[in-house]
Amino acid sequence: MEANDTRLDLLRRLLLQSLQLDEDKWRELVTEKKNLLYFNSLFNSRESVNLFLWIEADSSLSMSLDFPKKPNKVVCVTKTEREVISADNVSRALLIEDLHGEDVLSFITALTQEVVCPLLSNPENNGEWAPGAAEETLNFMERLKNEALVMKARQEGWTFLPFPKHLPDNKELKSPAVKLLHACESVIIEWAGLVSELLQQKPSQALLDGFKPEPSEEFNFWNSRLKNLQLIQQQMISSKAQQLASCLQSAEGAYCFILKQIYGEVQTGLQEAEDATQNLKPLQEKLEETEVLEYSQLRDNMAAVMEKINQVWMNSHFHCKPCWIVVLLQEICNLFIDRSRTFLCGQEVMRGLLADPAKVLEDIQVVTLTLEKFKEKYIQCRNHLEKQIGGSRRWEFPSHLVFSQLDDFLSRMISIQEVYSIRLQFQLEQVVLAGGRGKMWTDAVEEVYQDFLLQLHLLSDCQYDASEPTDQSFPLQACSFQEYVLDLEARLVSILKGTLDDCCVSSSAVKILNMFGQVLDRPLIQEQLRPQLVQSGHHPQVDSTTPAEGSQCPPELPDSPTPFQKISALVVELRYSVRLDWSSKLDRDSAFILEHPLIKQQAKGMMGIPFRDKLETMLSEIKQVSWERDIELQPQAAQLLKSRCDIGKSYQCLSHMVSCYNQVVSGTLPEELPLIQEQQKELKQSLLELANQKWSSEGVHELVEQKRESVTAFFAMVNEARANMATMSQITQGWVELPLLQRIGNFLQRGEATEESYSQLRKDSEEVLRLTQENLRLYAADDTSAPWYTYLDHVDQLVQDGLLQLLLRSLHFLSDNMKPQSSGGALLQVSLQLDSTGSLFEPSLEEDLADLLKSFIDDVYSAASLPPRISISHHGGHQEALRENADLMALEQEVMQHLPEVREEAALLKARLDNFSHLWNSNKRAVMQEFLTYGRKLKPDEEEVAETPPTLADFQREIQSLQKQMSSVSHLSKNELLHGWLQVELKSFKDALHLFIHNWISMYTQHLLKLVRHSMSRRSVDEEQEEDKKSSSNFPLTETIMLLETVGVEVPELTTLLQS
Repeated sequence: MEANDTRLDLLRRLLLQSLQLDEDKWRELVTEKKNLLYFNSLFNSRESVNLFLWIEADSSLSMSLDFPKKPNKVVCVTKTEREVISADNVSRALLIEDLHGEDVLSFITALTQEVVCPLLSNPENNGEWAPGAAEETLNFMERLKNEALVMKARQEGWTFLPFPKHLPDNKELKSPAVKLLHACESVIIEWAGLVSELLQQKPSQALLDGFKPEPSEEFNFWNSRLKNLQLIQQQMISSKAQQLASCLQSAEGAYCFILKQIYGEVQTGLQEAEDATQNLKPLQEKLEETEVLEYSQLRDNMAAVMEKINQVWMNSHFHCKPCWIVVLLQEICNLFIDRSRTFLCGQEVMRGLLADPAKVLEDIQVVTLTLEKFKEKYIQCRNHLEKQIGGSRRWEFPSHLVFSQLDDFLSRMISIQEVYSIRLQFQLEQVVLAGGRGKMWTDAVEEVYQDFLLQLHLLSDCQYDASEPTDQSFPLQACSFQEYVLDLEARLVSILKGTLDDCCVSSSAVKILNMFGQVLDRPLIQEQLRPQLVQSGHHPQVDSTTPAEGSQCPPELPDSPTPFQKISALVVELRYSVRLDWSSKLDRDSAFILEHPLIKQQAKGMMGIPFRDKLETMLSEIKQVSWERDIELQPQAAQLLKSRCDIGKSYQCLSHMVSCYNQVVSGTLPEELPLIQEQQKELKQSLLELANQKWSSEGVHELVEQKRESVTAFFAMVNEARANMATMSQITQGWVELPLLQRIGNFLQRGEATEESYSQLRKDSEEVLRLTQENLRLYAADDTSAPWYTYLDHVDQLVQDGLLQLLLRSLHFLSDNMKPQSSGGALLQVSLQLDSTGSLFEPSLEEDLADLLKSFIDDVYSAASLPPRISISHHGGHQEALRENADLMALEQEVMQHLPEVREEAALLKARLDNFSHLWNSNKRAVMQEFLTYGRKLKPDEEEVAETPPTLADFQREIQSLQKQMSSVSHLSKNELLHGWLQVELKSFKDALHLFIHNWISMYTQHLLKLVRHSMSRRSVDEEQEEDKKSSSNFPLTETIMLLETVGVEVPELTTLLQS
């Protein structure tokens, strides 16, 4: 069914008005495949009667064949009869109603119970209906009423058990009628489903579905189940239920046992619910007490909560199972996690980084200690259970099943706590450094601190909830924050080294260290600052030799150095030696890099930058050296430092060029290579010119920039052309999904889907041609050259391969659905007709069916004629080429081979139905004459037989024989499926055969009616009654009239005579 079906116009107009929709909402509804299936089921299937449409909470329009749960407004589309809806009868055959709010189910119940069912139950209202139609409709409306009652009860939180209508009292019950017994059995099946659905509900389902339920949901679950089962028990012991049980018991069927089994399951479930409710009550009360406590008091109540859990485990008869107690503990963990997040204000937890970090850090520590206390009490309870009664009731499940969510939350708390700890350590706002370069160092510290505050602002302004463990946004941002802090620490180390070097006395160094405070506790700062303190002679622990601030250093004799000065001298000497070695190595490495070429040819025509890892390392190291102010570099290292900016830019540019060139070379297609070979060779020669240049050469950066433009332009051209080729390949490969054969209704017919597929093929072919011409422009190729012809052959082969897969899939669909073992249903339909000459198939199975199959195959091959040939060297269309494909020819032959098999089955069906051929082949006049002469039909070998006129019993025998044949014809199925794919429609054949049999019966009854009229014209009614008693005639008048009445033939003369 398509979105532009004319049958939808009526629904569209009414829905737009009733639900106040715009055209866009309607278009969204009818373009969704699922909704079109619903419409198709309502319009084209006799089974579907109702369709419901409603507005969701998010203002979207939804629809279903089933009634929705808790709708605000529902539009109900109902068929007035079980028939196929066409454009002609759509306004007559559909009933559309608006149902509002929660009264929808009540409206359906009241409508069926108080209006529809009483009307249908009144014989005066259904006199013109077909036999059984009113009863079937009444049963359908009863089922609809029961479904509405069941759904309404379910929404209210309890289970309604429907009962069959017209249950007899126990006094009236003898042997129940078949229909009543069937209704009772159907109700028992429905009861079993409702009770089973209720008992299969588990409190752990929310956890299994990925939610985070709390204990209150567990408590509510068992309270609700207890009330529900109590109501079910009341319904099952009601008077109606007793009548239902008596009806089943009198039939002595298996459903009486099922009823007992349902009652037993209800009793067991009731005991389980009572046990759970009773044992969970103390725990529920304790948890409700904790909910009103301050969070800081929660820690002291963990032991009491765990004690209540232990009591549930020890006292419950049904729930002393590890799986149940694990669920309960997980729910309690979810409760404490939720309380903790509420205490920390959830999404606002990171706001405290700038407001009151100490207070928030203290709260986080309280949360961590509280949750750890719960885990501690759990371990104590577990150990206590192992020691009790030999450990028979111990918890044998692993603890991680209980605390997986809690551990994730604690891990998140630790991560947040680390961020806050860093915040409290970085207290640099009061740092003011003195001395000659004090302002410079103070500004540097201020810059570090402002950068730190900027990162804090980013963290505090986050839009996510950092306390939610499943949200991975915080770990990513926290990791980035800590990496940035490491960089800030490195900058602080450089600043501290400079300030300590500027100090002339150790007391100033101590003052500086005290000024930086807790930031010195950072591991990176401690590790990197320790050598600087030693070499400067300012160690915080050497207080005995540290002069007071403002005092002068005492004079010391030059020939008697102090131990401290000796150590300082050794450190200075060591420092000088290490720096010299490092500077020499840096100079050698710089010379090594500067003397190497910019580029080098590698295997398979690739290009590469020699020693690129070494180059990146040197550029990074030189960058760090540039931050230092008191380092003297040797010549090569100084040159590298001087030109590092240009070398860095050139290196980045050259890396991009090499990457682009290598991508072109490595991804070259065989049919593409001749088109770009000359350009690629020129570009290669251009790049190899850089192999003669070194990083120390003059004008390297300008030379690389000159080459960059040509390389990137060539790469962009090739990359775009390859993307076009990938698009063409994707287009042709997607053809396999196009539907060339379509079921319309239940059978294979030509439809709009085939035309849409043809249209898509034409559109895609035009796109392939466009992309091919686009690549001709990109490659700047000669459209008459051999390389371009080869390229066109490749594109043409892509098109033909896509068409081949499309045709193979379509013919496979036809072949697979024509196999007897296929469960796809009938593909085609023929009708068996009957006239005076005999039975015949329409359309014919000999020629017409073969022509029809060939037409479908031709439709499939016609798709291959739509895309034009792109190749210049190949002649003829794709259809001609694919007609010679061996796989397609084999599939086509396989399809046509199913025809003889289905013809053979059709012949057997026709032969079976030709058992009735005497009804249309025999001469009724001759048969009647023979019957009137001999009283029966003579056998072929009987020649001389005495004339024996028929008696009334002979007429009765012939009529009953014909009635028996009439019954046999009535039991013939409406359709027969042959060979799993050809459906034979027998309705016309049955109707014609019924007419033939009726005419034969009429032949005998008309003769009897003529005799009755003749007799009544000569006698009065009273005389005839006297004659009946005395007469020995073969046709007693009374018996003859009774025989005619049994056949449904009335004698008008008798009615007239009796009235007179």
